[in-house]
Amino acid sequence: MSYGFKVAGRINKPVGEVFEAVVDPQQLSNYFTTGGAKGRLETGATVSWDFHDFPGAFPVRVERVIKDKEIVLHWAASEGEGEAAVQYETTVTLTFLALEDGRTLVGIAEEGWRETASGLKSSYGNCEGWTGMLCALKVYLEHGIMLREGFYK
Repeated sequence: MSYGFKVAGRINKPVGEVFEAVVDPQQLSNYFTTGGAKGRLETGATVSWDFHDFPGAFPVRVERVIKDKEIVLHWAASEGEGEAAVQYETTVTLTFLALEDGRTLVGIAEEGWRETASGLKSSYGNCEGWTGMLCALKVYLEHGIMLREGFYK
């Protein structure tokens, strides 16, 4: 057993447009990776995401991309700090579902934290981050606003 979570939200744009806003590093940098993204999300790729609130670029290993349907990623669990840091990866699954009314339902699940106090704390932090990503994605695509600009720094 391990800790994990799921979040979801509806975006008033077609699935192809929403999917592209996630896999394209230029667009991702405009609403999510406050320090920038390098590399397109493609099966087998390792890309880099940087956040002002967690300085330093993070490698993101892309396991699978199914156009307009699913993205499966792996990245460091970020559990603990300094010498107490525990190194392992969690799995992030993003799903995209075209709704009959033209909107897209985006789901994000992350799992794999160890059942420790620091694992639980880290999972809550990432749940907050992915919820923020969904909100920022929605506002960016629907209104052209960069919600996270200045939010963390």
